[in-house]
Amino acid sequence: MDAPLYTSSNSSGTSSPRLRSKHSPPAPDAESGYVSATSSTAGSSGGLPRVTLTPPHVAHLNRELEKMTAMDRLRFVKICFPNLYQSTAFGLTGLVSTDMLSKIEEESPSSSPVHLIFLDTLYHFEETHALVERVKERYPNIRIHTYKPHGANTVAEFEAKYGEKLYETSPDEYDWTAKVEPLQRAYVELNVAAVFTGRRRSQGGERDKIGVLEVDEESGVVKINPLVDWSFGQVQAYITENRVPYNELLDRGYKSVGDWHSTSPVAAGEDERAGRWKGQAKTECGIHSKKSRYAQYLEEMGRKAEEERLTAALEKIEKEQEAA
Repeated sequence: MDAPLYTSSNSSGTSSPRLRSKHSPPAPDAESGYVSATSSTAGSSGGLPRVTLTPPHVAHLNRELEKMTAMDRLRFVKICFPNLYQSTAFGLTGLVSTDMLSKIEEESPSSSPVHLIFLDTLYHFEETHALVERVKERYPNIRIHTYKPHGANTVAEFEAKYGEKLYETSPDEYDWTAKVEPLQRAYVELNVAAVFTGRRRSQGGERDKIGVLEVDEESGVVKINPLVDWSFGQVQAYITENRVPYNELLDRGYKSVGDWHSTSPVAAGEDERAGRWKGQAKTECGIHSKKSRYAQYLEEMGRKAEEERLTAALEKIEKEQEAA
């Protein structure tokens, strides 16, 4: 393969930590069906425009997708959407999807592989980075696009730019800086139209009622949760039966693995994601929330700055008129 398997697109360039997707599709002008997003740019899909799904069409697709197996959902979505990626932190569910996709590619050798987007927060466990290398070896056709926080390639650089222990002093800002903004940057730079995620209803919290297919309100990117109706036991059984590489921390009591500072083992009888942000009133990092609180804060600050700019401009005009 001509391109490297593991690429890094992080923060040393001109991207801004306040970047918003410039490819968000316009509001649909029909009650159902696909609507071309005419403001989108052509991507790697051979010039196809991005598409927008109206709420009635999302509901229709979800009804049909609920009847399918995970493999059939993956087959359908691969055909249906251009510029398709998988966002992953290399959790068990995402690894199952990656393995299934590799099998689908074996069925159709001419099929393009679904590449991965990995958000390297710089605070992942060493075991997670070791897993990345094993995944590369197991699935050599898959390219991993790694995105890091803006302006930082190491923990030292991150803390020099954003402050020490930002995950404690300002958790919402940390989530935005380490996860939400890098993913938005990935969506724009890779011209992402749709992504697979590893979310399941059995994980509880805000995930207990999610559909197979959703549309991100901010970016317009379609999110597909192919294993949404699987249990942890089903995921674990697939990993074992198919000898899929997985994070060694799973054998030490962890069921959901994120950053080392906010992940702990799960006790018997506890919820699958009980080890994430233990003792904190949160279950998500902002990536899958409708809009993170820090994103709302940035928007509010932008509005205030614009209001101040306009007020200053009006005052200047008034003074000029009085002087005349």
